[in-house]
Amino acid sequence: MSAQKASTGAASNVGLNGQRLHGLDAVRGYALLLGIVYHATMAYLPGPQLWPVIDPHRSLLLSGLFYVSHIFRMSTFFLIAGFFSHMVVEKRGVKAWVKDRAKRIAVPLLVGWPILFGLIVAATLLGYVVSTGHIPTATEHAAAAAKAPKPPPLAFPLTHLWFLYILLWLYAATLGLRALVLKLDTGGRLRAGVDAAIAWVVESPFSAFILAVPAALVFLFGGPWREWFGVMTPDNSLIPNAEAAVAYFTAFGFGWLVHRQSGLIGIWARRWPLNLALAVASTAASLSIVGVAPLLTLAQPGWATVANAGLYALATWSWTFAVIGLALRFLNRESPARRYVADSSYWLYLIHLPLVMALQAAVVKLDLPAELKMLIVLAVAFPLMFASYHLMVRRTFIGAILNGRRVPKPGKAAPVAYMEPAE
Repeated sequence: MSAQKASTGAASNVGLNGQRLHGLDAVRGYALLLGIVYHATMAYLPGPQLWPVIDPHRSLLLSGLFYVSHIFRMSTFFLIAGFFSHMVVEKRGVKAWVKDRAKRIAVPLLVGWPILFGLIVAATLLGYVVSTGHIPTATEHAAAAAKAPKPPPLAFPLTHLWFLYILLWLYAATLGLRALVLKLDTGGRLRAGVDAAIAWVVESPFSAFILAVPAALVFLFGGPWREWFGVMTPDNSLIPNAEAAVAYFTAFGFGWLVHRQSGLIGIWARRWPLNLALAVASTAASLSIVGVAPLLTLAQPGWATVANAGLYALATWSWTFAVIGLALRFLNRESPARRYVADSSYWLYLIHLPLVMALQAAVVKLDLPAELKMLIVLAVAFPLMFASYHLMVRRTFIGAILNGRRVPKPGKAAPVAYMEPAE
């Protein structure tokens, strides 16, 4: 498919043939729900304790689930965020988009953070009390503080809301670059060249290899790298770490540019078997180097580290293309159930962490396999979270803030205008 032919899809601000891309809605929602599962595994990882809730039962299976889900879930999320963001800018303009982002991203971050942080602290304390049988003493607190690593510059506990903070960075950077390009590229030649390059990358069977280069380079040269964790979560500082900045800006920017030729995403739908095979192979090769159990040690110079940097970055992009392609191939029809999940996923992700931690603490004393404990946690957490969404959010002002609209009550007509999914 040439760049000229692919660009025909750009005439639609929704998707191919002017239809809503239900598959991308599904991926966005499931990526957020996968984040809940990801956090639910963390009390049960073998090796050094990484989580406030200390459970004596550990699992290599859950460690593998943690590793694989961390490879691609956030890069996939940010690619789709970039794709939808360009769609809305083109459809409604920059001012409307900025206003929408302020309401749906900045407000939940500013309002939600102090509430959720307090609940996370309470859940952490509960986990400690359940695990040890007493409230931490001043001596224990001082000992833990002494063992803690030196805080980074502008340290701040963003918690799991870091993704909202990173989105605001990405929005600002993208708008700045867009304004610069519009000012300098008055004839459109630069944009045409970029469109041609993006089309070439997407059409190439080696696209995942090409896009893996920036992340692989930052892994190797961006500073100390804890390679088992790939992209370290930028949740403890107001300055994003180099790995997250490069990986997530690449994904967001690529999604933004692909939407200029939205017909290109059909290639991912056709190539999902190839991308899935590449994802599984590169992930297995990466795990063969670092092992399934978590390692906190820094990467050491050597060919094994070089190989793993390339394999991890390759797995990130091949998984991203595979899951998007699978969704476009098999989940692109309208489904009320999937739409409900997509609408609710933002709220569920915002509120899940203190609830999951509290439930992990509640099952600490049970003499059950780690996998079963995690299933119990999720089996209780998801119904409670869905119920809170349905009763407190879906048809209230909170839903209007998070999803851009308030879902009408049964019997009332839904709004005709297409509403962009929340990132």
